[in-house]
Amino acid sequence: MISHPTLDLSKEFALSNEQRTTYQRDGHILLRGLASHEEVYFYRRFILDAVAEVTRQQDSQGRISDYSAMFTQVTNVWRVNEMARQFVFARRFAGVAAELMGAKGVRLYHDQALIKEPGGKPTPWHQDYYYWPLDTEHSLTMWMPLVDITKAMGSMGFATGSHRIGAFKEMPISETSQEYFERVIKEKNFPVHTNEIINAGDATFHAGRTLHSAHPNSSTTRREVMTIIYYADGTRIMSIDNEHRKVDMEVFHPGQKPGDIAASELNPLLYSAR
Repeated sequence: MISHPTLDLSKEFALSNEQRTTYQRDGHILLRGLASHEEVYFYRRFILDAVAEVTRQQDSQGRISDYSAMFTQVTNVWRVNEMARQFVFARRFAGVAAELMGAKGVRLYHDQALIKEPGGKPTPWHQDYYYWPLDTEHSLTMWMPLVDITKAMGSMGFATGSHRIGAFKEMPISETSQEYFERVIKEKNFPVHTNEIINAGDATFHAGRTLHSAHPNSSTTRREVMTIIYYADGTRIMSIDNEHRKVDMEVFHPGQKPGDIAASELNPLLYSAR
């Protein structure tokens, strides 16, 4: 139920054929104005309330890596705050994810609020796919600022076209991944794209295999971002080959095992083509 009549996130966003082609070719895209400033600032307070609640509880949320030097990370805020749930479950956002991937329907993998304080360290180059126990190429992340962001605040960089090469060595986010993927990007001559300014309500989408990183927050302003991860409906749980995927399967697909359709109670269907 929408609590504010002017903030209906079910209204669809019109994608052009050019935008679909750009995403499929590059593995990432920036969409301006996916949400309005009014919509973002309305829901922002509830998302930050959820972050504050989980932070107070010192809940690790099942993670096996400590990213605290890079950012504060709170997962599945939709389970903490009802109004945050309305934002995460927005049909508008899920519809864009489905169209970009060419999927008839998409499910929620999980959401993440990422807060990078002034002085926050850079996020090393990595692939999200390494962490996800999902046997599909149709998975992506929406990254939406809750405040206007400049490059100095820690915007992301993408290695354009890197999603089309699947032979990279798989590894978690670390100094080692930074060194390895820096070398790969140079050897493969991938263009690196960084958005200088992303306003609240703009959003980037990047594929699970797209190499990406984030700059440090060298400003005096906190970087507040909400991310939502989607995957194609009908995807199965893959054979587990690393500890991070094992933990993610247990945390985000409770009760499921390799070979199962990835559709636990934590993975609601957020969009299905009418």
